Amino acid sequence: MIAVEGISAGFRNVRVLHDISLTVEAGRLVAVIGANGAGKTTLLRTLSNVVKPSSGRILFQGEPTISIAPHLLARKGIVHVPQGRQIVPTISVRDNLLLGAQRVPSIAREEILENLERELERFPVLRARQDVAGGSLSGGEQQMLAVSRALMMRPKLLMLDEPSLGLAPQVVATILRALRQLADQGLAVLLVEQLAMLALKTADLGYVLQRGRVVLSGSAKDILDDSSMVDSYLK
Repeated sequence: MIAVEGISAGFRNVRVLHDISLTVEAGRLVAVIGANGAGKTTLLRTLSNVVKPSSGRILFQGEPTISIAPHLLARKGIVHVPQGRQIVPTISVRDNLLLGAQRVPSIAREEILENLERELERFPVLRARQDVAGGSLSGGEQQMLAVSRALMMRPKLLMLDEPSLGLAPQVVATILRALRQLADQGLAVLLVEQLAMLALKTADLGYVLQRGRVVLSGSAKDILDDSSMVDSYLK
């Protein structure tokens, strides 16, 4: 679905990512883990074209993305759920979800309603609170809403930045279980996560970043089996 080939990127004269290569295939959940400051958020921002790489290339479904504006890239299917959720706090849960669908070109009303029902079924708490303003939700409910709003955009690649941040363990488990199911249904999922071991238990493949470089990659199970090595990279 997406192939990253030797990209470097950063801000002004500060390079954050160094020669990063990775792939995410349809039907796979890929976890990117690393300590704070490892470059995980910059990686997702680069894949979204918010940050431009200084070298290397990114191919989405075989096509270079470098010249595509971030909002157009989202319409093509790369949908990014950033840190902080960024829902619209003043409108209802239902309207937040419908806002996601508005980003899909030429979508029929019947399909929008079908997708809406699917998301309300995925996270039943959203159905119960669909008429409540988004800003009135708990942190966990807002994260579920952010995920569902992204799914209303019909992504081909769903990227999430620290979805567990500040959430109770049972909420994190619900969200990770939903991501696992989405991958099993054929979606490409790229998960950046601070809870390294939990992310690896959910993922198919893993990449460990340290100071902007990939220092370990492979099957998530193999990386988990080498947990002492992972711990050394997360410090």
